Amino acid sequence: MASRRTGVDFSYLLGQAKIESSLNPTARAATSSATGLYQFIDQSWLAVIDKHGAQYGLGWAADAIQQSGGRYYVADPNLRQQILDLRKHPETASVMAAEHAADNKAYLESRLGREAQPVDLYLAHFLGVGGAAKFLSAHDSNPDATAASLFPAAARANRSIFYDKSGHPRSFTEIRDRFAAKLQKGSDTLGGPVQYADAALPDGAKAVQPADYVRIETQRLSQQPDVTVAPQPQTARLAYLMLATLGR
Repeated sequence: MASRRTGVDFSYLLGQAKIESSLNPTARAATSSATGLYQFIDQSWLAVIDKHGAQYGLGWAADAIQQSGGRYYVADPNLRQQILDLRKHPETASVMAAEHAADNKAYLESRLGREAQPVDLYLAHFLGVGGAAKFLSAHDSNPDATAASLFPAAARANRSIFYDKSGHPRSFTEIRDRFAAKLQKGSDTLGGPVQYADAALPDGAKAVQPADYVRIETQRLSQQPDVTVAPQPQTARLAYLMLATLGR
């Protein structure tokens, strides 16, 4: 399972998906190519498939991806689109997000000399892994210093993150803590019982914990690949897919 093998915490992956796409596996950004649960842009997706796809039965996709001038491309436009469309597949998007986060985790830990926390991985998603290493090194040495002067371009593009409502620059600690709270809120979304409209549940139950849902659905999916759940089918179905795929 990706979460166990990579050492990336499941709650981080769930929180990231909640923040990035509101758990919509077909979400598409209006201003970029970002698509899917984790809003991978085209280049980032091709890069992670090229590096890790073969581990998940996607050797055909990895083999088709080439590099030129630091950019990834696929010669056949139809095959390229097929590979990019995998971003909309929850299981594939989740394991690739886990592998990508694991790569960032290893890089950050080698630079920081300490364990990278889930919030540090999200900073790598937000600033890029190099930017996150720079941010966290500054944070670890002087957490109360303001961050905007070290990241002027990012601060201009994301004023609400680097400045408070009064226009005062936030410290490294404040920014990191706000990201941590955002991640926690996202990962708590599916923490309790979820309602399921299905008479096949034990004793006609209408609410079960996610872990119990995994057990029930694992047995059922062996005979019936598509399961309808309600009143929130997309979220409940996705919770199962991520739990089962990432091995919580």
